[in-house]
Amino acid sequence: MLPLTSPTQAGLEGSLRRIRTRKRVVIVSQALGTTPAHKVHIVGIGEDGEEGLTGPVRQLVAAAEILIGTAQTLSRATRGNRECLIVADDYEVAVDRIARETRKKIVVLTGGDPLFYGIARYLCDRLGKDRFVVAPHVSSMQLAFARVKENWDDAYLVNLATLDVDRVVERARSAEKVGLFTTELRTPAVVARALLDRKIDYFVAYICENLGSPDERVTRGELTDIAGSTFAPLNVMILVRKPSIPDRPLDMAGHRLFGNPDECFLQSQPKRGLLTSMEIRAIALAEMDLGPRSVIWDVGAGSGSVAVEAAQIAHQGQVFAIEVDPEDILLIQSNAQRFGVKNLTTIAGQAPDAWNGLPTPDSIFVGGTGRMVSRISQQAFEQLRERGRLVINVGSIENLASVRQILHQLGAEVTIRMVNLALSTEQLDSVRFEARHPTFLISAIKPAAR
Repeated sequence: MLPLTSPTQAGLEGSLRRIRTRKRVVIVSQALGTTPAHKVHIVGIGEDGEEGLTGPVRQLVAAAEILIGTAQTLSRATRGNRECLIVADDYEVAVDRIARETRKKIVVLTGGDPLFYGIARYLCDRLGKDRFVVAPHVSSMQLAFARVKENWDDAYLVNLATLDVDRVVERARSAEKVGLFTTELRTPAVVARALLDRKIDYFVAYICENLGSPDERVTRGELTDIAGSTFAPLNVMILVRKPSIPDRPLDMAGHRLFGNPDECFLQSQPKRGLLTSMEIRAIALAEMDLGPRSVIWDVGAGSGSVAVEAAQIAHQGQVFAIEVDPEDILLIQSNAQRFGVKNLTTIAGQAPDAWNGLPTPDSIFVGGTGRMVSRISQQAFEQLRERGRLVINVGSIENLASVRQILHQLGAEVTIRMVNLALSTEQLDSVRFEARHPTFLISAIKPAAR
């Protein structure tokens, strides 16, 4: 039998297929020496100047006809007779110059990693990513964490040149680690005093000065020591939380009936994350359908944020915070005292045994992360009065599916909400949003007896 296509024909068809496939592929990066001439290179440079650059990057800098950067970064490179554009706080000058120039080779010099709180993101946003090639250096933040031998994948990192110290301090209140690019006005001493003024004294501070230079120095101290000290203008401040110390909450002036900021509550350490966040708490309390005289159970109450705010809403009712951890029991009691609620009772023990003898609830909240959440939800639902409400907060799809199946089998009216949140963060003159992990709120109404 003869083949349907000849080898030549088959080869031609294969080539055509490859050509069609390639049309879908876009080359987004090439070797530094082969990038088109119209590309602008953004180069990270350290305190050691051109000697710290790789060979190809050093050649790019040497071949540049226009150098753009701060006076400090430009001083790290050989200027020669070429044009040098000095920028300070006004990056628009750089944007205008790059936008007008299409022929000359341009290199933008910046400290460390240009994409880590650097100018690269700003330039790419203004002129498009296709115009630039980025060659990063080790950032001073990365060096600082290396010097103090702490990982930084879970740290709160911020540039004080773009954010107010008060905002940063409140975010730092509940962080495990903090990395700060300081400024000449917002110095480590200013930050330390701001922390101490808010009774946030549970961090050890490291000040990393002149990283990468011959006069590099790293200082470790208590915040009280840092508050009275001066350091070189070029420094990175790192805060590392001392273990097993609860947060010092915000002052209670103007506190809300519900939906208070998470920082208003004492929270357990190092088990952070057990507190139901403000946004989830507000939706959950609305779904619990509380009245002034409601009877409420908070099962697995953690730090007690839901129980405390439920007690404020049901001010003539009764709230029972059920928790097995003795440390969390103390936190719940402290938070109840802090908010001035008198109708909240802590119950120490494991569900369901711990709720024996409690009055029939109008509403129950269950915060569930473990494998037992389905069984506890079923047992809690059975304790509700007719037309009572059960609200469950779970973080995994597996728990969601399991709880939903059980509630449907019990004949409940079920509503599920997937809550996606993103909080704003400022970068230079732009606002970006950092997404939180999605979470699920399951609301169930117990049917009336037939």
